[in-house]
Amino acid sequence: MDATPLYAAALGWVAGMRSATPPALLARTLADRSGLRRLLGRRRQPAKALSTDAAAALLPLAAAGEMAADKLPTIPARTSPPALMGRIASGALSGAVLAQARREAVLPAALAGAAGAAASSFAMMALRQRVGEAVGVPDVAVALAEYALAVGAGAAVVRAALD
Repeated sequence: MDATPLYAAALGWVAGMRSATPPALLARTLADRSGLRRLLGRRRQPAKALSTDAAAALLPLAAAGEMAADKLPTIPARTSPPALMGRIASGALSGAVLAQARREAVLPAALAGAAGAAASSFAMMALRQRVGEAVGVPDVAVALAEYALAVGAGAAVVRAALD
């Protein structure tokens, strides 16, 4: 069995925690691997867009900005329709790019990424609330732990999938 949809679902799970993190990790990885970057540069979107220098520079900034903005009172819950759709789109995009990089079918990976993001959005929101209540720490501390988990897990998935 091809592992690409599993990797895509795992990246989607990360997108449910932090929507900008998987595309940022993929862009940095693609920028660092010139052979893979050249291959993807000849292909159609979406991998071509994430394999640019601009994406490699800007998407990590977007991921950091998302983490900072997470605590603003005007930011809607991750399960509100606009936020949820953004996370699902990020999971689908990340799954599609990962499939293109692995030279596998894009649609199953995009669907797996989208499903992972949808499931994670609800599961991780509930887990974050429960951990905060159980441990009795401020939500910002739990948010930072979740961010570290998203970056670490996402980097591990990208590394495993593309090495």
